[in-house]
Amino acid sequence: MKRTLIASVVASFVALPAMAADITMRFGHVGKPGSLFEATANHFAGCVGEKSGGKIEVQTFGSSQLGDDKELLQKLKLAQVDFALPSSVMSSVDGLFGVFEMPYIIKDRDHMRRVQEALMDKFQTAANTKGYHIVGLAENGFRHITNNIRPINVPEDLKGIKLRTPSGEWRVKMFREYGANPTPMEFSDVFVALQTGAMDGQENPYTQITSAKFQEVQKYLSITGHVYTPAYILSSKKGFDGQSADVQAVLTDCAGETQTFTYETAAKMESELLDVIKAAGVAVNEADKDAFIAASKPVYKAFAAQVEDGQELIDAVLALGGSS
Repeated sequence: MKRTLIASVVASFVALPAMAADITMRFGHVGKPGSLFEATANHFAGCVGEKSGGKIEVQTFGSSQLGDDKELLQKLKLAQVDFALPSSVMSSVDGLFGVFEMPYIIKDRDHMRRVQEALMDKFQTAANTKGYHIVGLAENGFRHITNNIRPINVPEDLKGIKLRTPSGEWRVKMFREYGANPTPMEFSDVFVALQTGAMDGQENPYTQITSAKFQEVQKYLSITGHVYTPAYILSSKKGFDGQSADVQAVLTDCAGETQTFTYETAAKMESELLDVIKAAGVAVNEADKDAFIAASKPVYKAFAAQVEDGQELIDAVLALGGSS
């Protein structure tokens, strides 16, 4: 049925006024082979090629080949890259995106969908103001802690642990609040930092942990689910606005289809990849999430005080949590 739908869309697209042929676009991301990021970028590229009848080619470059997250944000504005897949780093683009850095604020993917439907215009405006356009949403996922010191059951267990975090002030503030010693570091540098002991641990979704082979250099995995990070299929505003309406429609439609694909793939990966981590000999424990939620209140207060309309945004996201 899916192929029938795509075929009908392609047919309708061909009936539209002809657009420029042989458009080639570059999509850079930091995901390793086998990661959810790779699957997301490749699905988007395949969809665009099919829906455009081969008139648009999206070339994907993973493993930070075209730069790390910060470099890719800059390259979008310089028109050196057409798409990127940032996640946590978006909080450095505009403070509003930091709401997704609040611990346990997103309950599940259905909750994220409701937030997207209700508040996407607000986030799109924030991105546009800084020169970007959100073509669509994907995900990085629910994050958990690995380390080589001890199992993490409650926040106090993080005391003194050297923990790599992504760039973004809220993740750093959160882990300082928990008692860890957080250090922002680019994803491509994390394996060696863990292997050499420069860092004791890190926090990421299972797909990032396994694709980067962190299970080979970590002893403990603590299932905290402390943050759900969306990912953003991102272009520059100038680059997106410069495309014809036909091209914009294909890109937007494919971003929507890719989000559904990504959510389904991520849900399937979660159980499979946990088994991969266990099979590598990593000791796994369920953390006391209530203890982490209680320890997170100061982070919420800081966001509400620092970001304009921060409390209103927190309240709006929490209100959309529903009973799921």
